[in-house]
Amino acid sequence: MNVLVMLAAILLVLMVLVGGWQGAKSFISLFLNFGVVFFTVFFMLDASANPIVITFIACIVIGCISLFYINEVNSKTVIAFVSTMVTISLLLFFIVIISKKLMIHGFGEEEEEAIAGLSLYIGVDFMKVGASVIIMSTIGAIMDVAISIASSMHEVFKHTPTLSKKELFKSGVGIGRDILGTDTNTLFFAFFGGYLALLIWFKDLHYTIGDIVNSKIFSSEMILILCAGLGIALVIPIASWMNAYFLVRVKAVKKGLSEKA
Repeated sequence: MNVLVMLAAILLVLMVLVGGWQGAKSFISLFLNFGVVFFTVFFMLDASANPIVITFIACIVIGCISLFYINEVNSKTVIAFVSTMVTISLLLFFIVIISKKLMIHGFGEEEEEAIAGLSLYIGVDFMKVGASVIIMSTIGAIMDVAISIASSMHEVFKHTPTLSKKELFKSGVGIGRDILGTDTNTLFFAFFGGYLALLIWFKDLHYTIGDIVNSKIFSSEMILILCAGLGIALVIPIASWMNAYFLVRVKAVKKGLSEKA
């Protein structure tokens, strides 16, 4: 426990030194988001509750904490929040369909020994829980891309206000392309880092490539990575269009007001 407290203190000091008060708020937001996740899991224990609805509400709260609490309420954070929620809505509909088709929810045969003495009649829809896990795992990456594009496009338009909506949209998509590759690779290596022991176990059990690919645990994690990648790819044009429309629209309104004055 002392080591955890020490690491948390070091993280806090570094975040404050680098980010100042905003870094301190970022540190506090980690605990706030942890609380949101904890209560989300708590409410999911109710068999009559819909895990997908609870997850979507949790995503809204997490988005408010991560965007508005840390960066305050402004045009950049509002557009990033709206584009994130639109992307999450589209992705959630897609994930529910994929989860039903692939039937990857539940436990794999590698986990049978761990749950052998437990009752499986817990009244929870594992398909919806699986979809909720995917959404909760992707919202961080989606928000990161959305706010990065919003901040970059605002700076581009600030220094080059003569850009048209089409040119500004292309700039946003160009920025997003640079982010797309790095974020997708981050998700990919996060999977291998977290499941390195499982892959070593597969090797010790002499699993073939076909066995690994058809393993429920491996497939579910790959679906998570692919869906997260889809979310990142979707939020780029959505956030770019919203930012381009807003910035050009605001400029036109200001111009019209100045002409009337």
